[in-house]
Amino acid sequence: MEKIIKTIAEELNIKPSQVENTVKLIDEGNTIPFIARYRKEVTGGLSDEILRDLGDRLNYLRNLEQRKEEVVKSIEEQGKLTDEILQAVAMAKTLAEVEDIYRPYKQKKKTRATVAKAKGLEPLAIIIMEQKETNPIEEIAKKYINVDTLSEEDKKNKDKVVNTEEEAIAGALDIIAEDISDNAKYRKEIKRQCYREAIIETKAAKEEEKSNYEMYYEYSEAIKYIPSHRILAINRGEKEEFLKVKIGKPEEKILAYIERDVIKGQTQFSEMLKETILDSFKRLIEPSVEREIRSDLTEKAEEKAIKVFGQNSKQLLLGAPIKGKTVMGFDPAYRTGCKIAVIDETGKVLDYTTVYPTEPQNDIEGAKKELLKLIEKDQIDMIAIGNGTASRESEMFVADMIKEAKRTVHYVIVSEAGASVYSASKLATEEYPDINVSIRGAISIARRLQDPLAELVKIDPKAIGVGQYQHDVNQKRLAESLTRCSRRQCK
Repeated sequence: MEKIIKTIAEELNIKPSQVENTVKLIDEGNTIPFIARYRKEVTGGLSDEILRDLGDRLNYLRNLEQRKEEVVKSIEEQGKLTDEILQAVAMAKTLAEVEDIYRPYKQKKKTRATVAKAKGLEPLAIIIMEQKETNPIEEIAKKYINVDTLSEEDKKNKDKVVNTEEEAIAGALDIIAEDISDNAKYRKEIKRQCYREAIIETKAAKEEEKSNYEMYYEYSEAIKYIPSHRILAINRGEKEEFLKVKIGKPEEKILAYIERDVIKGQTQFSEMLKETILDSFKRLIEPSVEREIRSDLTEKAEEKAIKVFGQNSKQLLLGAPIKGKTVMGFDPAYRTGCKIAVIDETGKVLDYTTVYPTEPQNDIEGAKKELLKLIEKDQIDMIAIGNGTASRESEMFVADMIKEAKRTVHYVIVSEAGASVYSASKLATEEYPDINVSIRGAISIARRLQDPLAELVKIDPKAIGVGQYQHDVNQKRLAESLTRCSRRQCK
């Protein structure tokens, strides 16, 4: 436990005593929000952000130590535990490193290597790896042909029979390929090189199909630079079968690194070992390393997305309520028209309608006449425009329209994320049983400007984040601010 406390203190740049006191509070069953608010004197005033990071790292490091103990115990039970393995496990800093160390000792399913070992070809694999034998390999391999020595029952089992020298050599090389794949040192270096030099490459699964992922139909970017929202977008495109994704690795450097460690000078075994190293990389190492890298990138991207969403949600939810103002909710659209709802200072619906100032109707004058009449009739002070489809066109229309109003009217662009989900919800039906579902979205837009927290608590948090990373442009716009005032406001 002292090691964990010291590690967390160094990572978070805080005192070990602060970590120790916080860990005690957590172990007593206290939550992070409770500790942040009511136990500041015990933690030395640690912020809620640091406390969350501390809690996450504590959980991870405890799981890491537990896994180390399980791995050491398992290897010891197999009678294969050495001081070198103990030291490697103790120095491992991540769960991935521990799993790489444990890989050679895991109970494996049936593989080409396990079949070769069952045929008794492991000694031949050792001879090839040592590269000291001067007799021709075919002559050495003859000793491992066992078809004449097996019983009639065993001969029926192909997994036990070695018929030729070539078969014996191939089986031995399969054992070597798996040993190379299971080597923790190689896997660690391969992943290090990939994180430094690998490129994520995407192509269209069906080039003729149109989709939201067309920018990724022929795309590549270094994984050390790719931002989290692009990783999530690529993952979605792959899941929806619009994209094919692969990690381009520095293959030549990786193969050269393994060859330098395995091949000991020019011998009769050199070429076959080169081919075996290539086979091990292509068949065994590359697929698993690619899965690990993709999983790691996704995990980090999701963590960052959650943090960004949390920051944006906080800004959105804690927006200051606009008191004593009558608000017009403006839900932009093209073909189906822009839905309009007017609410008074208490949130009560006064009026609603649909206007068509955008394409294809372009009834700007008709829409302007209708809305100016509502502004005068209901004494509207603010217009809340949703930031979805046709938002910019609607903004231009409203900016021009309010210049002709007889009273001072301002407008604001607000996030409409989740408005459509709310409008078709059971709660919305109960609130407005006689109002069309499309109009309810405009009511939600108006009310979330008037009092964001009171309105947004009605919506499933997942629904608010649905469109956050749907497209790079929208993501950037939302990340900058989920609620923004127009540059033209008050003109």
